[in-house]
Amino acid sequence: MKLRLAKREDLERIVDIYNTTIASRMVTADLAPVTYEARGKWFDDHNEQYPLWVAEDASGVITSWISLQPFYGREAYKHTAEVSIYIDPAFRGGGLGKKLLQAAIDQCKELNIQTLLGFVFGHNEPSIRLFERFGFERWGTLPKVANLEGVERDLVILGKRVG
Repeated sequence: MKLRLAKREDLERIVDIYNTTIASRMVTADLAPVTYEARGKWFDDHNEQYPLWVAEDASGVITSWISLQPFYGREAYKHTAEVSIYIDPAFRGGGLGKKLLQAAIDQCKELNIQTLLGFVFGHNEPSIRLFERFGFERWGTLPKVANLEGVERDLVILGKRVG
């Protein structure tokens, strides 16, 4: 796996990977595919402290991505970031999530991030296990805050002090 900062020309692939997760109703609260154009501002909002990385396989194919985003958008929270991981279905189950999460944790000191947060649906046990494997703890649950086409779902907040 080669991890690098995402470039604007990667956005179409990033969106494609993201859209593969929508139908499962396990990973995202989006109910319909998002467009390249709709994700432009989100992409541009990433910066030196809150980067967006893509992972490539040996042949240069983008297999996954991981991003850090500001939490709550206020100055007092500038050392806290939300982490998001998305993996192409063809590359799931091979330990890529572990590598991505470890890489992000390893960068936190340099990025001046002291706390990482993951927001995971309560029924997404594989993602919860991944975060817990890296020492994230359940810091809260927002019961039934998501309505996925008539099915109410909890949102689990996982947190870890990294700095």
